[in-house]
Amino acid sequence: MVELNKLRKEHSVYIVDGSRTPFLRMRGVPGPFTAADLAVQAAKPLLARQSFDAPEFDEVILGCVMPSSDEANIARVVSLRLGCGESMPAWTVQRNCGSGMQAVDSAARNIRTGMADLILTGGTEAMSHAPLLFSQNMVTWLGNLSVARDVPAKLRIIAKFRPAMLKPVIALTKGLSDPVVGLNMGQTAEVLAHRFAISRNEIDAYAVQSHLRLHSANEEGRMKEVEVVYDNFGQYYDHDDGVRADSSVEKLSKLKPVFDREFGRVTAGNSSQITDGAAWLILASEKAVKQHQLPVIGRIIDSEWVGLMPQQMGLGPVHAMTPLMERQKLKVEDLGYLEINEAFAAQVLACIAAWKDFSYCRKELQLRSAMGEIDLSRLNVDGGAIAVGHPVGASGARIVLRLCKVLIKKEARRGMASICIGGGQGGAMLIERET
Repeated sequence: MVELNKLRKEHSVYIVDGSRTPFLRMRGVPGPFTAADLAVQAAKPLLARQSFDAPEFDEVILGCVMPSSDEANIARVVSLRLGCGESMPAWTVQRNCGSGMQAVDSAARNIRTGMADLILTGGTEAMSHAPLLFSQNMVTWLGNLSVARDVPAKLRIIAKFRPAMLKPVIALTKGLSDPVVGLNMGQTAEVLAHRFAISRNEIDAYAVQSHLRLHSANEEGRMKEVEVVYDNFGQYYDHDDGVRADSSVEKLSKLKPVFDREFGRVTAGNSSQITDGAAWLILASEKAVKQHQLPVIGRIIDSEWVGLMPQQMGLGPVHAMTPLMERQKLKVEDLGYLEINEAFAAQVLACIAAWKDFSYCRKELQLRSAMGEIDLSRLNVDGGAIAVGHPVGASGARIVLRLCKVLIKKEARRGMASICIGGGQGGAMLIERET
């Protein structure tokens, strides 16, 4: 099989267009859109401007971590709602925070191997719709009550009810925690902040930079991939509503640590926001580009997925980008721009610190020297998830799309999009601009 794969011709994979919804911050109650609603609203204007019809896609691949009970195989639900047709295969992928990038990578691999020519792919998430669950005790009680055969048996079960059994289990909290090492994602960021001696001031300063960069991008009209979405009450949403144009280190310094209250450095202000949103890309082969006369905004060159210790999951980008760059014989300075998803400011700064640390690169990455230092002026130049938000199923697709836009704007040749993944994984994708 390996030898046959070597003989099989590889096809170029082009990104021809993309769009996303505004990323909408959770405000304590379910937001106005489900994950499927978001995906549909982001895709409609994208498909409307294409030179081909929706049924001409070969498949739809969508990343999502927490689809609702009404959206099983959410990719298929969305595909049908978009008019792709009953014969259109559609499937959903889940790789935690990397789900959107995994969907893009899965689509790219199918095109590269000649299995498809035109794919709609991306990610969606409505984190505000994460359910509240019954505790195990309550579920057991309800189950026993349902199978009790007579009134006396039912009364005996009812007598065992305790009000404490009604305490809900918050699915979102469970989803953002690692069951293997017993740490939530914020605690893993604290581990990295202490490991690399990153100060609270540095972390807050990075968070402020994210907000100010996104605000500038909005003011200067650079976020054109964001489509206006409308709810059922006539309200419209046209921008990422978590951005704080007045953010400052002084304001952030007043916030208390959330995950380590006594010694911590990670706060709500220097972490990504719990958010709802969707992002799409259209991938095409050279054949499809020519057939439909499609524009090209980027080409997917290579990708990498890795695993690492769950308690240091935030270093996933470092572990994913390094082997990819070695394979492609690239140095840090060969990357025009980078998008590293900002799960936490401390996590991004830890990635920068790790790559320039000789000891870390030698012991953890098996390199002979330090990888190099990332220039902050080329990283997340239009802000990142701290300001934009991090709907976990969508972020991987969003950063790939944003990187394509940045490479075009800056007339740069290549860039890298990378993401850390809860549970101890990392993903990276190398993109080149067509010149």
